[in-house]
Amino acid sequence: MKKELPVRKNIRLQGYDYSSTGYYFITICVKNRKELLGNVDVGARIARPLDTMVELSETGATVESAILQIGEKYENVILDKYVIMPNHIHMILALKQKDSGGRAMRAPTISTIINQFKGYATKQIGFSIWQKLYYDEIIQSEQAYRNIWQYIDDNPAKWARDKYYSTQIDL
Repeated sequence: MKKELPVRKNIRLQGYDYSSTGYYFITICVKNRKELLGNVDVGARIARPLDTMVELSETGATVESAILQIGEKYENVILDKYVIMPNHIHMILALKQKDSGGRAMRAPTISTIINQFKGYATKQIGFSIWQKLYYDEIIQSEQAYRNIWQYIDDNPAKWARDKYYSTQIDL
């Protein structure tokens, strides 16, 4: 008897053009939630600003370099905000329409941007660390944008309560 493979659920909004101008909240996870990107110094909250609580590993620093290249690679894409956590990253990407000599240029799709980011980071690291898919949310209001911005800012301080946090240590 032939075993049927599980059907992967499509988590993208059907019929939506993911190259449309707008803001997108992206979460990309490390395969098996392995904490390869760094450590969160939970005791640092008092001593340091929130954005320095995450101590990046060499792999995390390579991933950060790849993240920063997104805005350089794509003329119509703005890396608005990001945080690198031990086993995942959050980003807000803005896709803009830009006029180039009288003709409108379209941004690449979010999928293209994320896949090329993952591919570049993988090449720099030497092996793939990524979960196959990623999560996205189309930011549809100013309030949603502010809430997501704050969530990204606060993520390191709330690491022990994060759904991607694991107390298990792989030996």
